[in-house]
This record gives sequence, C-alpha cells and structure tokens, in this order.
Amino acid sequence: MLRRKFCGRLAAAGAIARLVEAEPQPQPGAVQPPIERAAAGQPHKGKVLLAIQAHSDDIPLFAAGAVAKLIEEGYTGYLLRATNDDMGDAPGLGTPGSVGEHVLANERDNAEVARVLGCKKHFDFNYNNHRMGDVSLNELICRLIFLIRFLKVDTVVGWDPWAHDEENPDHYTLARATEAACWMAGRQHDYPEHLAAGLEVKTVQDKYYFARRPEITRVVDISAQIGKKIDANRANVAKGPGGRSGSRLRAELARRGQRLPLLGDDDLTADRNYIKEFVLGRSRELGRQYGVEYAEVFHYIPPGASGADRDSRIDAYVKQHAVPLNK
Repeated sequence: MLRRKFCGRLAAAGAIARLVEAEPQPQPGAVQPPIERAAAGQPHKGKVLLAIQAHSDDIPLFAAGAVAKLIEEGYTGYLLRATNDDMGDAPGLGTPGSVGEHVLANERDNAEVARVLGCKKHFDFNYNNHRMGDVSLNELICRLIFLIRFLKVDTVVGWDPWAHDEENPDHYTLARATEAACWMAGRQHDYPEHLAAGLEVKTVQDKYYFARRPEITRVVDISAQIGKKIDANRANVAKGPGGRSGSRLRAELARRGQRLPLLGDDDLTADRNYIKEFVLGRSRELGRQYGVEYAEVFHYIPPGASGADRDSRIDAYVKQHAVPLNK
C-alpha cells in the first residue's frame, strides 16, 4: 500500500513526508468537510462495525484512529483481512523473510492489530497478496455478503472503490466487492440459501472509505486515539513501515556510537516515538489542516445517500411526525 523504496533507515521520514505533501489541500473558499469529534458515552452501543483491509497495514495506516474511536463509542468491531500478505514488503520495510515466513508473521501481526483496536474477532480470507485481480469478483462479493449478514454489520471502513491513483489490484478489487456486498446483502433474492440457514438480510448504508487521494467528505478527529494508532502500527512488525523500525534504528546508531534523543533509552520508546514522528506525519498534517491534533479523512457515505432500497431518513421522519388515526 503506501510504500516506497527506502534508502537508509531514516528515508521512511522522507517518503511519508511526500505522502503528506500529496494530500489534497483545502482550497480558499471551499466548503470544509464536517469534523467528526469524540462523542460522550457510547452512543453507538448495539451497532456492529466491520473494518475491511486487503493487507495487515491498511487499517493501521489509514483508519486505525477512526476504528478505535467508533469501538470506544459502543460499536462491536470486527477486522477482516482479504490477503495472506505472502509477498512481504518493499526493501527496507518490515522484516525480511521467505513467502512462508511472511504469511505466518503477518497472520500474527493482524491478530495483534485486531486486539489493539478492541475488535471482538478477526477474519482472514487468505487470498494471495497482489493476486486479487484474478479472484472471482462474485465469489468475493458472496463471502462479504455472508459476513455482513452473519455479523449484522451496520458500518464498514475500507478502501474507496471510486478513488484515483490506486495501483494495487488487491485494494481496488476488494473495494469494488465491498461496495456491491453492502447493497446486495440487503436483498432477499441474492443468495437465498443464507436466509434458509437462518441469516437475515442486512443492508450496510454507513461507510467510511479511505484512499491514497481521497474525496474528503468527513474528517475524523483521532487525537484521543493516537496511542492506539501508534500501537496498531507497531503491531505490523512483518510489513512495516512501523513495527520495530525505531528500535532497529536505535541499535544501528548505537553500533556507530550515536543516539537520537527522540528514540529514548529502550526499544518500546524507540518504536513508539519513531512511529509518532515519522509514520504518523500524515495524520498530524491533516490535523493541522483541520484544526485538531491528529486526523484521518474519509469519503464518507451516510445512511440514505447511496441509493439503497430503504432510506433510513424515512423511518426517522415517520417516528417524528406520525399521528394517531382519527376514529
């Protein structure tokens, strides 16, 4: 996903800085997207969130703060990873190893990401990394529909099917399938065997989509969740760009008789401070743009906006304005 070939350990900072520079800048006079701030209590209690990623680092880099925030506010969260991450990562990122080693290490990392974010359970579809262009789109849609119905999903977080500048086939294939499954899961004639097995139809109308170059319609203030976002990125040891990069750099400098005060005096501090300074530069810059400390941005599709069969605003209107029949 957002990865480039790194030249030396600190080149990660330069690469991530370029991503920040590429982030869409607010134009003078443009209508600013709404900012979703922390909600008091647990207003989403009883709702279900499905965070969908192609690879173990997608949610940590793009949406870990928003996922953690929604779970803190009452959602029951689930994490789905579509591939097995067997291709590893670019040189200089993550942990070198064989294809088999990548599979096992990323499986463990993904489970830790789910734990850190507070998810109840995680699922792995285990498609080959970078090969999802060969996967049957209908098969993928069907598997997603099953999960949506089984878990009774209200909200999804995932890749934007309409985004520009996407080069990874896993991302746009999964995004297209997610968009279709959110709609089709609410239709009783699509895969009726699910209903015969006891599942119920469930349309998903609430969607947070992220992308390399997103159409920004929602800004989420993740300042209170930045610690969990750091820990989610630290969990990506096999893939990076967080993982153990800070402690590796600290050890490398020590061998040269040097140190960086930023990295502190132990490996945990080194990893967390490295991630906060370099990996989360994008979230920090977005926060600066929108007047908060840290932010994530989304192409947000609210209930009733996607052309689904039943507009939830109708039910809200009926609840507010319905009157008794005159007898």
